[in-house]
Amino acid sequence: MIEELTTDAFLGGKLYLLQPKTGYRAGVDPVLLAATVEAQPGDRVLDLGCGVGAAALCLGARIPGLSLTGVEVQEDYAEIARRNGGASFEVITADLADLPLKIRQRQFDHVLANPPYYDRAASLASGNVSREAALGEVTPLSLWVKIAAKRLAPKGYAHFIHRVERLPEILNTMTGRLGSIEVLPLAPRRGRATELVIVRGRKNGRGAFRLHAPLILHEGPVHHKDADSYVPHVKAALRDGASLAFTRAD
Repeated sequence: MIEELTTDAFLGGKLYLLQPKTGYRAGVDPVLLAATVEAQPGDRVLDLGCGVGAAALCLGARIPGLSLTGVEVQEDYAEIARRNGGASFEVITADLADLPLKIRQRQFDHVLANPPYYDRAASLASGNVSREAALGEVTPLSLWVKIAAKRLAPKGYAHFIHRVERLPEILNTMTGRLGSIEVLPLAPRRGRATELVIVRGRKNGRGAFRLHAPLILHEGPVHHKDADSYVPHVKAALRDGASLAFTRAD
């Protein structure tokens, strides 16, 4: 049972979330993921592996009137997510590989996922149980993609954020399940290699594959001081709850 919690501001204080003081804590990744989702009021949203609810609740803070549902395997985190979202966020404790009938019978306009980044066949596990559950892959990444595709309504969108080295696996699993696939690389600074990608696919989509120009997160070639160095449109997404387009005019 998680006993020590902190209350942390997201979106410049537009949203406050309870989080464990130790263990896995949501950072900027779910916030960036949510900022790229082009939802409309009334849309049905499913957040797979929702943790404390950061992605779904950041999206809900930007777009009112969404129907938000989260699935989280760790009961402690699921309960924190319920406290964070209140009546506006339905959170179900379940294993992604064994979703309850009440989820399997429904379709969603948007499915979001920030799956564990690390394949433990090629990396070392964390000593913290909750942190390891969030970062160390147990359920194969391919299953995350397959489940997201199954839960989408026709013309619905799935969004994933993951490490760039897992992109081939994501794209391979999307083939035949999702179309109109777009990839937004995230690079820490100009001249630096992409580390993360946001991948979007559409159920029954027929558009051509698109690889977008990298989204540069920070200004300047190197980190000089302990200060906020995000480029303006990224800062607007993180601090003001603004949307973040795959295609930008900069």
